[in-house]
Amino acid sequence: MSDKNNLKNIKFNYKIWLSTKEGDGIMGDGKWQILKAIKEHGSLMAATDALGITYRRTWGDLKEIENQLGFPLLEKSRGGKERGGTKLSPEGEKMVAAFDRFHKKADDFMEKAFEEFRSEFD
Repeated sequence: MSDKNNLKNIKFNYKIWLSTKEGDGIMGDGKWQILKAIKEHGSLMAATDALGITYRRTWGDLKEIENQLGFPLLEKSRGGKERGGTKLSPEGEKMVAAFDRFHKKADDFMEKAFEEFRSEFD
């Protein structure tokens, strides 16, 4: 084996997403980050501004996810710019918390598996 083992300098990456039985994507890391940003910033508009993404497309994407999941992720209140807004529904809060825990477990497992993989080249 070569004296120069570049695997020590390599980081692995992976993505997690949920899909239908047919393989159509429902939600993954990107939409999870959007939901987390809504929770953090208190509205969809503030979240899309912070993430540099479009409100209209994001709203449509999230409504499609709700249709696929069968429950609301968002609660919208009327009242104009000052009083209206969009926040996570109780189910949306639950989805973020569950995906957080799921991702943490997957991250821990993947990191350990990658370290075992790299150790085979030491």
